[in-house]
Amino acid sequence: MFKTTHKGLATRQRLFDVALGLFRTRGFEATTMRDIATGAGMSLGAAYHYFDGKDAIVAVYYDEVQQRHAARVRGAVRQLPKLADRLKLALNIKLDILGADRPLLGALLRYTGEPTHPLSFLGRGTREIQLRSMAVFADAVADEPMPDDVRAISPLLLWAMHMGVLLYFLYDESPGQRRTRVLVDRAVDLFVGSLRIAKLPPLRPIRARVRTMLDEAGLVPPATEIDRHRGSTPDNQ
Repeated sequence: MFKTTHKGLATRQRLFDVALGLFRTRGFEATTMRDIATGAGMSLGAAYHYFDGKDAIVAVYYDEVQQRHAARVRGAVRQLPKLADRLKLALNIKLDILGADRPLLGALLRYTGEPTHPLSFLGRGTREIQLRSMAVFADAVADEPMPDDVRAISPLLLWAMHMGVLLYFLYDESPGQRRTRVLVDRAVDLFVGSLRIAKLPPLRPIRARVRTMLDEAGLVPPATEIDRHRGSTPDNQ
């Protein structure tokens, strides 16, 4: 592993930047580690000193995207009193960050069908990224009055919604992916409207059944797993 000196970090960043540039222009599959090393002006052996392969570079990319998303959303949602506005902002910021990377994300989507692959969007290898993303949504709903059982599952439901939006985003060929932006608006309005209904006391038994179903499926992470990422940014994690 490389030494975390200023020079070492700068070299690693250069490799990372070159790799992303090649992934975006040539495609993930067509780009080799040798291409990346050559583009960064170093030997293949030296490049492997910093990253043990393309998967390691993508793992850093996932982490960087989530860091940027958390920092931008948490810096803005405090200014928005309405829940719908906060959630729409959170989803649209993720689309803004990923706007230039739809082809790359499409190439990486194939790993989703491999639960044990470290780059699977839904697998164990990206679990920390998933939790950090849920924590962003937990912060967005933090000031919203709601029953405890609804609050417990809201980060999971919003994260699942956001994953569905991203999947649609990859296939959206409308100009500027305008249809995805409309989908965000409609989905958030539906969520907020459903939340109002879910708060009604007569629906408490149905809420309990939903919570039990999700718990039995092992989908709801313990609150402590999400809370340790809440309100934190890369600088203070």
